[in-house]
Amino acid sequence: MTTSTSSLKGFRFPVLVADIGGTNARFAIVRDAHAQTQAFEPVSTAGFPGFAEAASASVFNHTALMPRTAVIAVAGPVTGETIPLTNADWVIDPKELIARFDLESVIVLNDFEAQALALPGLDGTAIEQLGGGAPVPFGAKVVLGPGTGLGAAAMIHAANTWIPVPGEGGHMELGPVDAEDMRIWQHLERVGGRVGAEQVLSGSGLVRLSRAVAEAEGQSRRFESGAAVTEAADAGDDVALRTVACFVRALGRVAGDLALAFLARGGVYLGGGIPMRIERHLRAPAFRAAFEAKAPHDALMRTIPTYLVRHPNPALEGLASFARTPALFAVELTGRHWSASQPPAA
Repeated sequence: MTTSTSSLKGFRFPVLVADIGGTNARFAIVRDAHAQTQAFEPVSTAGFPGFAEAASASVFNHTALMPRTAVIAVAGPVTGETIPLTNADWVIDPKELIARFDLESVIVLNDFEAQALALPGLDGTAIEQLGGGAPVPFGAKVVLGPGTGLGAAAMIHAANTWIPVPGEGGHMELGPVDAEDMRIWQHLERVGGRVGAEQVLSGSGLVRLSRAVAEAEGQSRRFESGAAVTEAADAGDDVALRTVACFVRALGRVAGDLALAFLARGGVYLGGGIPMRIERHLRAPAFRAAFEAKAPHDALMRTIPTYLVRHPNPALEGLASFARTPALFAVELTGRHWSASQPPAA
């Protein structure tokens, strides 16, 4: 497994692309380099013991087209011969998939690396700008996605090539800033003795945050899921509204931190499952105010645009773009590309 994109002439079609998250598994097939992405109905990750069973139910039970290549995005770091998901019980085994589905090769990327691959092509109704700023052509871009967990990645342009930069930015520290935060943070549950960004900016984070807000207010409100928090906020529940307000401020701050880390003058994009549930709150001034409050660089931050990703399957589209024209993206595949022709390990 020492392949890099510089040595790839292209993938054998059809190509199966898959976005495997902690909650949902999404699949599509790209028939050839000029074909539209054919997406299938997503399935629940918890409903299947592994990738092969979910792919069979979502894809192979509905088409006779058999892929030659699979390009898979997973919610977690890709660091070994098998890849466990961070927020689900699946383990991706590329060699097993090659044998089971008679594939020529399997490539496994980080899920937000896949979302980063989609960023250069997102425009029109696929995105909605939040606040001011304007993108610099070929400026660095960042995608941040609160959902089951919190993913983040960047897209850098250099030498006429887009370079996705995966990472685990969702686990950065997140601390209180103002008096309102101070009241809430003292009630926040610590995980491993710390408050990481994902522990607030995720579905379970919304539940955790709502408990802290309720305790700070001397109330006993309890929510069973992140979706229950956002639904209660839509219904006017006071604790839920305060929770979402705190969530939006924290999301703005983390988005701003990543914008500074990468000098993302091409824009910061909000993906994941939660932003679309709270879009009206993100359009309010609090999100951009938190994003821009980065003294001494407030003026710089006002020039960087932020976007809500409205595309239904950005990770699949990013993987499909990579599958069609891998040479346009400098994706490091060392340790992430398995081939049926590879000799067995010594």
